[in-house]
Amino acid sequence: MVLAFRHAVEALGRNTVVIHAPGCMGWVSNMPGRTAHKLPAIMPCFASSAAFASGLVRAYEILGRRNVNVFVLAGDGGTADIGLQALSGAAERKDPIIYVCYDNEAYMNTGIQQSGSTPYGAWTTTTPVGRLWKGKERERKDVPLIMLAHKIPYLATASVAYVEDYVKKVRKAARISTIERKGLSYIHIHSPCPPGWRIPSEKSIEVARLAVETGFWPLYEVVEGSFKFTVKPEKLKPIADYLKTQGRFNHLTDQQIAIIQESVNSKLAELERLALAISRSTG
Repeated sequence: MVLAFRHAVEALGRNTVVIHAPGCMGWVSNMPGRTAHKLPAIMPCFASSAAFASGLVRAYEILGRRNVNVFVLAGDGGTADIGLQALSGAAERKDPIIYVCYDNEAYMNTGIQQSGSTPYGAWTTTTPVGRLWKGKERERKDVPLIMLAHKIPYLATASVAYVEDYVKKVRKAARISTIERKGLSYIHIHSPCPPGWRIPSEKSIEVARLAVETGFWPLYEVVEGSFKFTVKPEKLKPIADYLKTQGRFNHLTDQQIAIIQESVNSKLAELERLALAISRSTG
């Protein structure tokens, strides 16, 4: 989480105002007049990060300051679920906002409850494992593709294990949204949570890298309708290699692992078809 924030603001520079949704990153701006990063920051209502950002964009435009990066950092709970309505509205209005969702795949700050981004089979405190329950029973919500349907000018997925790729994407987002004023840019970054995922903190990057290497978390971007994979492993590792690193998946049966592997394969095939369809439509 902190890596996702730190590298983003280093790429954006000092001419940036930060909006932190309440959540795991909320501690950086939860005291009046004080932040941990020395940038101007606002903590909005949980559901309203993108709405606050839209208001800031208009305020800066009135002041003649169109070069300020209006940067939202919100978790999956504040994006995929509670904040989705405000995000959708900002995308439809083409508000020039840089929005980063750091996805740790549950409501980690309040006790590891499932979110719309929690993957199938995962243990959380609201998808327990026992005689009747075997972890989450539904697939995760694909927010990047939801945002793609809004036809925003820039969309990307990212991972804390691939910092160079992430920083390039943040800089593209700043160019397209802040400088060129073409609308909202959205980046969805995979961000392990050691307590929630039941992993040692020193294994965070290794686990995040495995998510990409197994195809569980594909890295791609769509720049004004042009789709490309930005990191593409030559040969994918089995999904079991990723799942076995995390205590939240310790209970999975071979059948459940096979279901997840099939879901990963299907998702990658869907993205390949999407990439081909977009390339044909754009000539």
